[in-house]
Amino acid sequence: MSRQLAHWVAGLRYQDLPPTVVDRAKGVTLQAIASALLGSQTSGGQAAIRLVTEEESVQRNGATVMVNGAKVTKGAAGFANAEMAYAGGKWDTFRMLMHCGVTIIPTALVAAETTEGVTGKDFLTGVAAGYEVMQRLAADFVGQVMSRGFHPSPVFGIFGAAVAAGKIMRFSEDEVNELIGLCVNLAGGNVESRTLREGPAARNALLAVLLAKQGHRGGETALEGNAGFYTAYAGNNLGQLTYSFTGETEANLPKITANLGKDWMFLETLYRIYSIPGFNIAHVDVTAKLCEEHNIKYQDVDHIEAVVNWFETQYPSPAFAPPPEPGAPVARGAQQYYTAYGVVKRGFPLLAGTPDPPEVLELMKRVTIIPSHTMTLFGPRITIFTKDGKSYTKQSTGREFIWDFTEETRRIRGVIPGLPIPAAQFEEIIATCRDLDGQGQPAKLVQLTVKKA
Repeated sequence: MSRQLAHWVAGLRYQDLPPTVVDRAKGVTLQAIASALLGSQTSGGQAAIRLVTEEESVQRNGATVMVNGAKVTKGAAGFANAEMAYAGGKWDTFRMLMHCGVTIIPTALVAAETTEGVTGKDFLTGVAAGYEVMQRLAADFVGQVMSRGFHPSPVFGIFGAAVAAGKIMRFSEDEVNELIGLCVNLAGGNVESRTLREGPAARNALLAVLLAKQGHRGGETALEGNAGFYTAYAGNNLGQLTYSFTGETEANLPKITANLGKDWMFLETLYRIYSIPGFNIAHVDVTAKLCEEHNIKYQDVDHIEAVVNWFETQYPSPAFAPPPEPGAPVARGAQQYYTAYGVVKRGFPLLAGTPDPPEVLELMKRVTIIPSHTMTLFGPRITIFTKDGKSYTKQSTGREFIWDFTEETRRIRGVIPGLPIPAAQFEEIIATCRDLDGQGQPAKLVQLTVKKA
């Protein structure tokens, strides 16, 4: 399997990318950089910067820590920048539990900054390859891996990050093949102790890249072998599933490498524009849209019902979700809370620190969540019952947060008041991302995160 993926990655050219894939690669880059800018101001982001600048500063052959501007080892830069992207909360999301850009974009930027002659087209091609490989490896196994105590985002994230960096660094097919096998040895991420997630995955991805470049072997069957990746993390190499979002009990491993370059799973990536658990974003926007369409106001609402994918009510996994407490009050941050926000504010704050309106805290007590095995992920069916005896329903598609670069720039600009750089500098980041297939330089993106003197 790794050989088939490596053959495709090594042969992939910018000219092979559909315009929608190029557009999405620009968008996820902008999203991750915005998240890192926000995350640089958090305690977690600051801790990561202190760690790498105190322990791994270098004078040459290093990479840049975003916002801070210090030069550290390549692995340290990948770690710190991924930690900041994670802390900022503006992640992209795939299959509910995967946040690909947190590992892929920081690692791709390290590779672009430290490899001579890398163009924007090279960068976009690497990003697209990393996302596609990561998401194909993970797609049917996200719930299964989570149920075994491993967080799928870092477990699969190392593959996406390493493939993106390897592609940008012009790895051959053999080097990519060994790189993927080496990632099997370096993958990790536990749910119970979740303090180390995407940051170490980015760091280990760059370690795998350096090892592969030196000729270390990863093997031909590291993924699907009898003692390989899927046996270790999914419990078997036959595609047998105990947990899945749709109730399926079997996955097709050959499908992982089928139609590479023709069917782009990357395009299923959506934007978690609000810094909240991803399966709640549709509760905000779909409910808000329903209220706008029928001019429903908070004072008109009697109660609300939301039918959702059952997995979304069992976070982090049905395998060890806490049992519901009968009669327990609805908590701030529950799905009911976000549904109420959609009614009261027709949206949700993009920046932390906004106090909750009392109407939200009251209305969330009148929202009922109904689990369903037939509902798509991120696709709640919202029904608002009004005090005059009427009801209004809107069915989400699960794709409301999949948009193009133009919409991404419109939505992400809402974070500008909370950024550590001037608005004009962030606009320059947007313009550079937009022009990456023209004159835009990926290495410039890192420098643009550093506040100018």
